[in-house]
Amino acid sequence: MNKIKKIAIIGTGVIGAGWIIRCLAHDKIVYAFDKDLKLKKNLVSEIKRTWPYVKKLFNKKTLKLKNFKYFTSLEEAVKDADFIQECASENYALKTKLMARIGKYAKPKAIISSSSSGLLPTKIYSKCKNPQRTIIGHPFNPVYLLPAVEIVPGKKTSKKYLDNAKKFYKSISMNPIMVKHELPGYLSDRLQEALWREGLHIINEGHATTEDLDRAIEDGPGLRWSLMGTFLTFHLAGGKAGMRHMLEQFGPALKLPWTKLKAPKLSNKLINRLVAGTKKQSKGKSVTNIANIRDEYLVELQKLRKKYEKKLR
Repeated sequence: MNKIKKIAIIGTGVIGAGWIIRCLAHDKIVYAFDKDLKLKKNLVSEIKRTWPYVKKLFNKKTLKLKNFKYFTSLEEAVKDADFIQECASENYALKTKLMARIGKYAKPKAIISSSSSGLLPTKIYSKCKNPQRTIIGHPFNPVYLLPAVEIVPGKKTSKKYLDNAKKFYKSISMNPIMVKHELPGYLSDRLQEALWREGLHIINEGHATTEDLDRAIEDGPGLRWSLMGTFLTFHLAGGKAGMRHMLEQFGPALKLPWTKLKAPKLSNKLINRLVAGTKKQSKGKSVTNIANIRDEYLVELQKLRKKYEKKLR
């Protein structure tokens, strides 16, 4: 059983509110901090608005608002917390100053996590006490529904606290992605940014509209990506021989000017990493077996999608 029970959420904007809702749904005691007491009313309203969806996803019967406390004092919010999730603006100066204050008031062994979308933890926590217990815990909006969280260590982060953070996030039904080393933008945002920048080039050069590009993802790779990411998808593209054959067949296209982003050299080292990675992902299943699972999923997904498309279009 996870021993992390008392959670402090610093900042009650969109991301902070999402963490609060998710933690409440998993019976955590939540200490929310924001400077303005007037924001509490809006926060409670958002908790109640989202509860029907959260209740359905996590099979909860009742909302325990008694587990929720709101503070306008940072010290009061963090002093008893086992885990602190900071959700301030993406600004090095602001976060560094804030983390110094949080580290001063927090319990010595309380884990301190930032919801940053791309800043380096070593820099953010450069003035924080006990930096070995500090991490990045980057979620995805809406935090109360999406399970991914990127855990990024700083140069001084200890393995013990990384393991404890992973256990905590799993206790609130999240699927932690353990980033091996700190790097700007982490993993997901770097991938999203590459797609975003290429889209800007296409639109800027007049080749497509924003709707064209959204549909290109919505009706194609996006449907597959929601079940399996880029690499397992390309593993299937190689037929029965998998990733290695896919690279032999389509690898030469990396040298073509398809995108503005220059591709790395397709070295044997890179090829072997891709082959080994997708083999591990396959978990012993054949390409045919995985393809059958994918096809069944896509049929069910598109049936479900039609229900909601009418509300959007």
